[in-house]
Amino acid sequence: MALFETIQAFYDTPLGTLNFGLFEVVLKTGKIIGFTGAALFTGRWFVQLIASRKHRRPVVPRLFWYMSLSGSILLLSYFIFGKNDSVGIVTNLFPMTVALYNLYLDITHHKTLLPSESET
Repeated sequence: MALFETIQAFYDTPLGTLNFGLFEVVLKTGKIIGFTGAALFTGRWFVQLIASRKHRRPVVPRLFWYMSLSGSILLLSYFIFGKNDSVGIVTNLFPMTVALYNLYLDITHHKTLLPSESET
C-alpha cells in the first residue's frame, strides 16, 4: 500500500459515534485532527486579544504565529488526507506560508535587537 493510502486509511479510522437524537456524528481520526487545527487557528485570535489588552495597543505575540502555523498544518493535512478537498488545500496553503514567514521575521528580528531595544 502506498504511503498516501496508508495515511488516508489512518485518517478514516473510526473512533466512535456521538448520538444527538435526530442525527449522529461518526468521529474519525481525521475529524479530530481537523477540529484541533480549527481550534488552534481560531484560538490564536484570543491569544492576540489578550496580548493587546495587556499592552493596551495592538500586539501580535509569537505564540500567535506558532498557533497559525500549527493550525494551518493540521487543517492542510485534514484537507489533503481526510477530505481530499482542493478548496481547503488552497485556503490553508497561503496562511501557512504567511505564518511561517512572519515567524521567521519575528525570530530573526528579536535576535538582532540590542538589549536596550528589546526592553521597550
